[in-house]
Amino acid sequence: MHPCRVLFICTGNSARSILSEATLNHLGKGRFEAFSAGSQPTGRVNPFALKELASTGISCENLSSKSWDQFVGEGAPPLDIVITVCDSAANEQCPVLFGNFVRTHWGLHDPAAAKGSDAEVSEAFKHAHALITYRLMALLNLPVETMTSADLKLAIDAIGGLSDDDDQEDAA
Repeated sequence: MHPCRVLFICTGNSARSILSEATLNHLGKGRFEAFSAGSQPTGRVNPFALKELASTGISCENLSSKSWDQFVGEGAPPLDIVITVCDSAANEQCPVLFGNFVRTHWGLHDPAAAKGSDAEVSEAFKHAHALITYRLMALLNLPVETMTSADLKLAIDAIGGLSDDDDQEDAA
């Protein structure tokens, strides 16, 4: 049985989807295999994303900003789950990918759009990564190997609704 393959998609594939890919590969330890891509990739991983990953002990090896084109058609890896992480609240266009997989949307503010000092931008990345990690921990707790597609869809849709406010309530 292959690992559960998850593709995270956003627009630039420089921050949110990269943080998601690296973190799931780190936490999923072979049970999950994560990828990331963008509809309009920037061609480079945001240095603040790399710094945030390194600060939490997550490998940055082999991370790159790439087009979602390599995940469609002949020779593309088979996917089980596709998660868009665009921020539709900011009127950001989320790409649509077609295929035989479960789709969901986990909207995230783009830390790459943060303004201010390096410390303020770093804080935006830390905040985004904390929410990503919180959601990924919920995904890791699912018995994805035995769930029907319909049940998996319901569960991962609910995870996308988890916010930092939920995390704070759990910590209280």
